Amino acid sequence: MTYDLLVNGKKYVVDVDGDIPLLWVLRDTIGLTGTKFGCGIAMCGACTVHVDGVPVRSCIMPVAEAAAKPITTIEAIGETAEGARVQKAWLDIDVVQCGYCQSGQIMSAAALLAANPSPSDDDIDAVMAGNICRCGTYPRIRAAIKLAAAGR
Repeated sequence: MTYDLLVNGKKYVVDVDGDIPLLWVLRDTIGLTGTKFGCGIAMCGACTVHVDGVPVRSCIMPVAEAAAKPITTIEAIGETAEGARVQKAWLDIDVVQCGYCQSGQIMSAAALLAANPSPSDDDIDAVMAGNICRCGTYPRIRAAIKLAAAGR
């Protein structure tokens, strides 16, 4: 079946089964590989993208559910005010260690700041709890989110 996708402001028509996870359509069909596969069960957050402005785990979202809704991936999050501030803060704080989880971390952080421009530590912890960093950069992630929030 064909689905119309609006990814990062660009229209794509994909011919895939509707139950294929959005992650694989983004990576394998469209060729946007910034969104990562981590666990496949929506527990690690590496596959986080925004669908209609809401962060979702693309590894479990069927492509049919995302069709005709605006999808933003890590490749375009820097075009949003929150995403640009988060990416800058990530560099300023030197958050990245191995980097594998960072696209999902940044996508969740940008969504947090879009919904709550001045998050407390508890707010940050609550939203970011679903994003696992195997390198343990959590203190730097929190510091970068606070820096990005201060930069508005």
